[in-house]
Amino acid sequence: MNDALVDRLRAAGCVFAEDEAALLRMAYHEGRGDLEELVARRIGGEPLEQVVGWAEFAGLRVAVAPGVFVPRRRSEFLVSCALAVIGPGAVVVDVCCGTGAIGAALLAARPDLVLHAADVDPAAVACARANLPGAAGIHTGDLLDALPPELAGGVDVVVASTPYVPTGAVAAMPPEAREHEPLVALDGGGDGIDVVRRLAATATRWLRPDGGLLVECATHQATAARDALEGVGLLAIVAHDDDRDATVVAGVPADPA
Repeated sequence: MNDALVDRLRAAGCVFAEDEAALLRMAYHEGRGDLEELVARRIGGEPLEQVVGWAEFAGLRVAVAPGVFVPRRRSEFLVSCALAVIGPGAVVVDVCCGTGAIGAALLAARPDLVLHAADVDPAAVACARANLPGAAGIHTGDLLDALPPELAGGVDVVVASTPYVPTGAVAAMPPEAREHEPLVALDGGGDGIDVVRRLAATATRWLRPDGGLLVECATHQATAARDALEGVGLLAIVAHDDDRDATVVAGVPADPA
């Protein structure tokens, strides 16, 4: 039996048209808007997660507001890497937090941790507040400069899915990303690692002597990201997850006090 909605979505280029039709209908029944309006938004190129209002991430349903960066499933690997090094009651900072999906996944797995989240985009911060009711603090500002000064030297782990698309490659991204997600969440500078470099340059001031910095990047950027961490005195290792095609570079102080 033909499904007119599935046919419309498929004709618009939606690869998983059956799944998307089911989610759009669910959003309608949940009161997120008129079905035709929801479908028109999706066919018009808006990310499905922004249309239905949520994304699945690490087994959680994370709220996603229009105009906010949609969490990618590859970032679940960053969560796994962080959980492997977080100790009991650790102070953790999710920087460039976007919706707060990474922090939410960490809190779900480790409710004892003390989580702070930060983003430069006020819309993302508002979204993170909805997703992180258990956070110790959610802050607006540029990278770690957004944190309260009293956290300096007291952070156990910083996790960051920074923007890492090279400036010249942003225009080649799918329209639903470049037209509906903020440029500040996508553009990572000339080689895509500029934000990682800026973060690494200030991280040691915030970390405990044995604290760690974990950043996500593209696989081909791993060497540049590792160099950025090692350039500020951190010992860095690269981890890769084939299933998610995800890469994380982790750094710890080379000479803990």
